[in-house]
Amino acid sequence: MPSPLRRRWATALALVAVSAVVGLLLMAVGPGRALGLGAPSPAASTPVATATTWGNAAAEAEFPSIVDPSAAEAADPRAAADLLAGVLPGEVPTALSGALLVVPGSEAAPGAGTATSVRVEVEEGLPVDVTAFARFVMDTLNDPRGWGADGSVTFARTDGAADIRVVLASPATVDAMCAPLATNGTWSCGRYGHAAINAQRWAYGSDAFNAASGTDLLLYRQYVINHEVGHLLGHPHTECPAAGATAPIMLQQSIGLGGCVPNGWPSP
Repeated sequence: MPSPLRRRWATALALVAVSAVVGLLLMAVGPGRALGLGAPSPAASTPVATATTWGNAAAEAEFPSIVDPSAAEAADPRAAADLLAGVLPGEVPTALSGALLVVPGSEAAPGAGTATSVRVEVEEGLPVDVTAFARFVMDTLNDPRGWGADGSVTFARTDGAADIRVVLASPATVDAMCAPLATNGTWSCGRYGHAAINAQRWAYGSDAFNAASGTDLLLYRQYVINHEVGHLLGHPHTECPAAGATAPIMLQQSIGLGGCVPNGWPSP
């Protein structure tokens, strides 16, 4: 018998108007944005909570994998974008326990360049399909338009020790991970070896980006991942070069575009 969560998801999709989104799902997935620092600090941050590896029954019951490609065929573009990014129905809490769970699994780096290992973590209690979120992160980082476009870097996923952590967490937990940077329950950051993604921004986007992009949440999420990981690779913020230009990936697009066109990629 289907689980209650599966039934709720099926009901939510049934309420969405049927539209042709197969093309969208065949697109290469790439990433998005938030507030961060320039070059990463050599200091290690104090963990909000010890990250534990996914794999216990309680965790798997709380975060089931329910991404179903056939269901996505009945979704509109926003619902399809949510499926791809692992966003489930439900409000995103402002604060949770701070317990971070490591998404299990590993995959080799697919490209040329320096192999950089990535560990994906999700705060316990978020309405997120962790398998889909991890897949989205890695597809984004290894997209041909990503940081490896010049052949300098490629990304591998691990559930062990890693060069970079990508963490999806509640606003309060992100604030603690980013301190002393003032993310104010609103923004994300890339510092101390982790890209801490504010789960409310992940689910809903930002006012400035939504207004400029027509609420293109797929593009926003691609931007957030690429922007925050960009900080960990040593890239500082930049400005919009001219009205109507494609926004540089290190522009703080969540806050404002400065006349630039929204963009989620280092090499669009």
